Amino acid sequence: MDALDLARWQFAVTTVYHFIFVPITIGLSALVAGLQTAWVRTGRPEYLRATKFWGKLFLINFAMGVVTGIVQEFQFGMNWSAYSRFVGDIFGAPLAIEGLLAFFLESTFLGLWIFGWDRLPKKVHLATIWLASIGTMLSAYFILAANSWMQHPVGYTVNAERGRAELTDIVAVLTNSTALVTFPHTITACFLTAGALMLAVAAWHVRRDHQPEVFRPALRLGAWVVLIAGVGVLVTGDLQARVMTEQQPMKMAAAEALYDTSQPASFSIFTIGSLDGRSELASVRIPSLLSFMATGSLDGSVEGINDLQASYAAQYGEGDYVPYVPVTYWSFRLMIGFGALAMAVAAVALWATRRGRRPAGRWLWIAAVSAVAMPLLANSFGWIFTEVGRQPWTVFGLFKTDESVSPSVSASHVATSLIVFTLLYGGLAVVELMLMLRYARAGAPEIVVPESEDAADEDRPLTFAY
Repeated sequence: MDALDLARWQFAVTTVYHFIFVPITIGLSALVAGLQTAWVRTGRPEYLRATKFWGKLFLINFAMGVVTGIVQEFQFGMNWSAYSRFVGDIFGAPLAIEGLLAFFLESTFLGLWIFGWDRLPKKVHLATIWLASIGTMLSAYFILAANSWMQHPVGYTVNAERGRAELTDIVAVLTNSTALVTFPHTITACFLTAGALMLAVAAWHVRRDHQPEVFRPALRLGAWVVLIAGVGVLVTGDLQARVMTEQQPMKMAAAEALYDTSQPASFSIFTIGSLDGRSELASVRIPSLLSFMATGSLDGSVEGINDLQASYAAQYGEGDYVPYVPVTYWSFRLMIGFGALAMAVAAVALWATRRGRRPAGRWLWIAAVSAVAMPLLANSFGWIFTEVGRQPWTVFGLFKTDESVSPSVSASHVATSLIVFTLLYGGLAVVELMLMLRYARAGAPEIVVPESEDAADEDRPLTFAY
């Protein structure tokens, strides 16, 4: 493997690993804020116990997200210096705004939330977690705006003399149509992920009849969040598919392994292709579904890989403009499949626990606990599909991946860093898993309240103990 292949592998490893923690952090921040709001409004101690419990899991994931995000950013200068030089003027702008505005917002108010218990008035303290949650979503928007520019470059001009792209309109970059559909799709996926985590952990405790006053409501809350967010993912994903078809038709064609332009176009549930992914051998299809996904019409025309390859070769010059079809095809389906499976588990959990019921069978509990992995897998396959489907471009139609790699970094250098960071990530994963299991198994903290004091008193300090 050469330096380009190794650099792509390292970027894939660090990106997928980093994005395990990001959606949990974004979704849990809002859920924790909602639980704390319920406590402030009602004064019920179980809401406060739930806030402290889920808040600890949120903080662990936040810390891991920061650590893995720093490593990911170093790659742009280390492995992709040619890319950084070409697009740094544009790509760096939303990332700088994210660091200076959104990250400082979330980190500052998160610090106030962590250390403000018993020091700030309840409503002021509540405002800090809501502002931290808003900051996490703003961070996501600015990062997605940078990534969306790679998918659909706008607001720039290419300086031929300096050999780089230069920013001409920051508003166009921040209001990119790709970012406007990607952001709600990503945020709803974050809530789906956080809801599945809440469902899984709560189910583990409910199965053991441990603190049911805290975890039974959490189980149902997590399941409802998964269902509602899942519907949001479906709706926003449908909108995103149509924008993607307009801007990157090759990605949609590769997602379907559609080699010849079709009208109407069917959607294949399962396809067997040649080893190189260049032709289809057999498939199971739903008539007209791909036309609807791509164009909004059951009779819409969807361009095929062969026609698009000829068109791109004429537009951009000779070359192979087809992404690796097997990975694009299956990552697209696994993304959808794991998300739908999480929704199915949530629906069954809600039905089985309705009106105070507690199922005796073990299979529901196994499925509920396993639900935590389903959105994480869906998110990972979604990012793989997004990035692999754009190949051979780093910036679609403007800058290729093989032009983006650092010219002075050898394969041995990249291999060394890949091995070191993989081992580092493995160690971090063990630490994070141990912390998550420790706090998740311990359950919600008990609240020691002096008998003479009201649980809803604004100024009374509270003591927490396991």
